[in-house]
Amino acid sequence: MKDNKCKRILALIGVVLLTGMYLMTLVFAFVDPTAGKLWLKASIVCTIFVPIFIYACIMLARYLKK
Repeated sequence: MKDNKCKRILALIGVVLLTGMYLMTLVFAFVDPTAGKLWLKASIVCTIFVPIFIYACIMLARYLKK
């Protein structure tokens, strides 16, 4: 049960991080188009690496639990 709770917390953190990045990208795209392009690139990179990092944390926790 505790393992599922940890997974849910990590998933929620990932959702909050990605949503925040997308909202900041949208805001900066309207304020400064040059900064918006950089934020878009950062959002795309985070879309790939945040789930990978969360998966690695879950696998590490499972390994250390044994």
